[in-house]
Amino acid sequence: MKTSILFLLPSAAIFAQDAAPSPQSGITSTLIMIGIALVFFYFILWRPEQKRRKAAEQMRSSLKKGDKVTAMGIVGKVDRILDQTVVLKMVDGAKIEVLKAAITDVQPATQEEESNKAHATSES
Repeated sequence: MKTSILFLLPSAAIFAQDAAPSPQSGITSTLIMIGIALVFFYFILWRPEQKRRKAAEQMRSSLKKGDKVTAMGIVGKVDRILDQTVVLKMVDGAKIEVLKAAITDVQPATQEEESNKAHATSES
């Protein structure tokens, strides 16, 4: 057993001496790897998140009365739009106020719903 360990030690020392990189090339390769990682994070994580956030903000800013929205699993129609919040009308006629930031989905009011609403208000 001892002879096999002694046999391996000198050869390992020879390979270790040949593989020692110069300090300058180690720093350069490290900087290149950090640069590649930053580019990877930008295109894979940060940029898609910025696009998603911008689309959600545009969706929330284009809200109008009568749109059907989903906010934290609550579905309702927009009754009033305030500065930071939206008043939603539920199916049973109840109204709740939710933050605009909580709105995750907007389905615009269809033309048929808008014409029915306009027709109902003109009859009253």
